[in-house]
Amino acid sequence: MTETAPSYALTRPAYVGQSHLVVTDLPLVSRFYQDMLGLKVIEKTASGEVLGVAGQPLLTLTTDRAAARAPRTAAGLFHTAFLLPSRVELARWLRHAAHNNVALEGASDHIVSEAIYLSDPEGNGIEIYADRPHEEWTFHDDGTVEMATLRLDLQKLYESAPQDRWDGMADGSAIGHIHLQVGDVAEANAFYRDVLGMKVMAARYPGATFLATGGYHHHLGANTWNSRGAGIRSEHMTGLSDYTLRFNDKASLDKAVAALEQHEIKTEKRDGGISLRDPWGIGLNLVA
Repeated sequence: MTETAPSYALTRPAYVGQSHLVVTDLPLVSRFYQDMLGLKVIEKTASGEVLGVAGQPLLTLTTDRAAARAPRTAAGLFHTAFLLPSRVELARWLRHAAHNNVALEGASDHIVSEAIYLSDPEGNGIEIYADRPHEEWTFHDDGTVEMATLRLDLQKLYESAPQDRWDGMADGSAIGHIHLQVGDVAEANAFYRDVLGMKVMAARYPGATFLATGGYHHHLGANTWNSRGAGIRSEHMTGLSDYTLRFNDKASLDKAVAALEQHEIKTEKRDGGISLRDPWGIGLNLVA
């Protein structure tokens, strides 16, 4: 059996490794990610579960009895974006979703990728997508990449799917990016670009910014479409608790940590990495 080569997104200096959601109904939400998205349970704890693909953890779900449902206008998660290793796998997942009456909320051709949108039972946004080969992307002189939101022909994609059994999310699947709701785009750029060193890859979407490392189209999106002016997240709130940025070399991590120290941003050492909170109280774990 040949090993699947990692997606381009994961070969960059840093990428999103995992996402952690707080939910009120753990069995319901976990079953959704297993049955509808095809994740497998890797670990169970007293308060939650870790799900992933081929033993690789991608999503942690924990429950908190004191948690209140996050309002739609709060800073936090817009969507967790699961990157499939090929367009064939995207079509295969779409066929599974259609045969299981998964409610879709949208579908777009972003030129660099093809994406399908939905939500879990507690309203946490999800994107399922496949990248086009990065050799086919168009870059502008300033290093940004050509992106758009065009109609995706779901029927054509569905019809291209192999007529075989779907056995869950394919090996090599990953979290390609995470998209946040924030209170202010300029503040998001000041933190993720100016402190953590990401580059703005697409800045022409009103009320949003898309940032990445190493020329990917985006490892992180941040928008104010529902959350303009949002402040720090309350404690004991459902939705995105934290997520992980994984660095492919320790030098890049050390540079990010040094920038955090220079800006006097509070951090703490945890599990071999650094944990902190962004300007809206969203947890961020930096590991190498």
